[in-house]
Amino acid sequence: MISIVIPLYNESENISGLISEIQDNLKKYHDYEIILINDASTDDTLRAISKIKDKKIKILNNIKNQGQSFSIRYGVKESLHQIIITLDGDGQNDPGDILRLLEYYLEHKNVKLVGGIRKKRQDNLIKIISSKIANYIRSRIFNDGCMDTGCSLKVFDKNIFLSFPFFDGIHRFLPALFKGFGYETKFISVNHRSRKFGISNYGTANRLIRGIRDIIKVKKILKKKY
Repeated sequence: MISIVIPLYNESENISGLISEIQDNLKKYHDYEIILINDASTDDTLRAISKIKDKKIKILNNIKNQGQSFSIRYGVKESLHQIIITLDGDGQNDPGDILRLLEYYLEHKNVKLVGGIRKKRQDNLIKIISSKIANYIRSRIFNDGCMDTGCSLKVFDKNIFLSFPFFDGIHRFLPALFKGFGYETKFISVNHRSRKFGISNYGTANRLIRGIRDIIKVKKILKKKY
């Protein structure tokens, strides 16, 4: 009984293939749903996902662009199941890794978040370096044990996630929040693939500024907890 949440922004050429891969890798699971959140895409994403005929697929549509964090939370709130799996809609997360993370989560009842770690990232050098710097700074500040919080492939508890105060950017700080609130986490190496179609929707400069702002927010949230 799992809900797979996938935020989408201008991924019309990637999403159908990704859905097929997910379905192939979850053949032994029957009780699951895939929630697709179209974040006001300006391409044919909404039309592409509307063509996918599967009763397990639920489509949500943001009237205006709200960002990845809002879209994930929207999908989680509308989900039917307690176990949430998130991944990106660009196809760079490998659906073949879903079962590895899910089975670890199911076998270790004390663990409330299992995250992927992209050891061999298939991105441009600037993105890789900036991500490593950001992850190093964040992990030193929060001591969350995660060296790749930007990997969207995660399995976690629905109610715990929804209990956190929401802010734009929360999806990048889930390891810090889960651990900061006293929950066990685990991180597993996963495959990372090159983007086949389209371009990345996230810039480097604005992510640095937002990252600093969000670190301050998370510190305040964790301070209030105590």
